[in-house]
Amino acid sequence: MQTLELYKKDIYHGFLILVNEHYHYNHVQLHLAEYFHHLLHKDVFKILDHFFEKYHFHHKIAIISAYRSFQEQKHIYEQSLLENGKNYTQQFVAKPHCSEHETGLAIDFGLKKENIDFICPEFPYDGICQEFRQCAYQYGFIERYAENKQDITHIAKEPWHFRYVGFPHSIIMKEQDLCLEEYHDFIKNHTIYNPYIYVAHQKIIEIFYVPMTQEKTTLCLKDDVVYQVSGNNIDGFIITTWRTYL
Repeated sequence: MQTLELYKKDIYHGFLILVNEHYHYNHVQLHLAEYFHHLLHKDVFKILDHFFEKYHFHHKIAIISAYRSFQEQKHIYEQSLLENGKNYTQQFVAKPHCSEHETGLAIDFGLKKENIDFICPEFPYDGICQEFRQCAYQYGFIERYAENKQDITHIAKEPWHFRYVGFPHSIIMKEQDLCLEEYHDFIKNHTIYNPYIYVAHQKIIEIFYVPMTQEKTTLCLKDDVVYQVSGNNIDGFIITTWRTYL
């Protein structure tokens, strides 16, 4: 058996953290990398670079916005209030501390053209943009704000806004039509004794939730599994394990 130690202070780290108006981002030290003049989480940079290169998306799709500091998000929010008004801003611009862009895990894309709207870039459901959208889930990205989830996310439909959550979480969300808020509720129903099981690429993947009611928790995992840990930014961790099946 292998031992995994979890600390309550780390629930604010990871690819699956939920950041919204209810669960503010606790700014932690980020490891960022530059990609086409934008900063991203360094691991997301590697995956996106491979994704873009494989399909040659960089010829027609531009990154409009990626990582933003708290100060940048505050400026964008206040500027939008002045230029676009309260109703528009509340639909499309998150308040500082509530924006996924502050995590380095969110990216706004747009069609490459001469004039691009920074707040609402054009990213239609056809052509090269739709090709990107259909492939994105395989690389761990979700279209974060769908029209049919507005009552849950409290953000208007944003076809251009994608969030990295990692594989297989992105695929599960797509297959079950879950936004990130719903996915967190879904995974909370699965413990280490009753994990959610997903099979892909000759791997058995088990996903489960660990609540943090004390400062430290120790788990015992099988020796033959590889695991990934993500805090949920609320009250615990989501553990993902992989093992090969014969």
